[in-house]
Amino acid sequence: MAQDHPLPSISPDVRRSWWTPARRDHFIGYLFILPQITGLVVFVLVPLALMAWYSLNEWNVLAGTFSFVGLGNYEKLATDPALPGVLWASACFSVGLVLFNLSLALLLAVLLNQKLAGTVVFRTIFFSPVVVSLVAWAIVWRFLLQQDGGINAVLRMLSIDGPNWLRGPNTAMVSVIVVQVVKNVGLNMVLFLAALQNVPQELYEAARVDGASRWTQFFRITVPLISPTVLLTSIITVAGSLQVFAQIAVLTEGGPGTSTTVLVYYLYQQAFQFHFFGYGASLAMLLLLIVGALTYLQWSLRKAWVYDND
Repeated sequence: MAQDHPLPSISPDVRRSWWTPARRDHFIGYLFILPQITGLVVFVLVPLALMAWYSLNEWNVLAGTFSFVGLGNYEKLATDPALPGVLWASACFSVGLVLFNLSLALLLAVLLNQKLAGTVVFRTIFFSPVVVSLVAWAIVWRFLLQQDGGINAVLRMLSIDGPNWLRGPNTAMVSVIVVQVVKNVGLNMVLFLAALQNVPQELYEAARVDGASRWTQFFRITVPLISPTVLLTSIITVAGSLQVFAQIAVLTEGGPGTSTTVLVYYLYQQAFQFHFFGYGASLAMLLLLIVGALTYLQWSLRKAWVYDND
């Protein structure tokens, strides 16, 4: 009679060999990023997919109809007579905001980097508008910029008759840009100030020994070394300028005429005032394309002017 041999037992180490420390670390890492991935999918990717789908349909909420129109909304987009003016207003606002915001923020950062008395106080004053509610900020400025508002009252004390800033065709856009610059310049100022404080002082000392002027030091040392921060702030400011809405809605409502009707406000009018949700979605896709193209262009040009970039 054959002798029975016992089955070989599997050691605990062999059974648990699949759950290695590396797999455990990967699992824990995925758990940490799971909330971010979930938020990205729910609040970014799904809305983008729905927006692309809605742009191919015509959705009339009042009539309760939802019909597929294919590229009809994009054909309407290409022939919309109001769209060139809207894009021009958006370009004017973006260019003005970027130029004034970045230049003023850099100027304030350079001044605050001098370590003069009261620097902390002025830094707080310049940054405080950033944390103020955007709608409240716009409402206050709407009263200040009216015909009988606070700014014109100060000008009358100087024997100057000020215009109705938000209703003049030549002053409305400038007023909106200035309000937005004052609101957000503190954020870029702080970023520039942090970059300036990381510039080695030995470079300035060597430049002074060689007889370099302050302007030469600024353009040959300061600007190249803070160029990564310039790139970051420019991308943030350009993307933000193309998404402006609350300031336009509160200050001018797109007027006078359509002189301050930027793309996001025009999108709002088409979708939520005129109830053309499909056409509004196609305008949103156009906005996405513009922001993505400008961001890619800025990022592609970084090697040409950003210091120490591989």
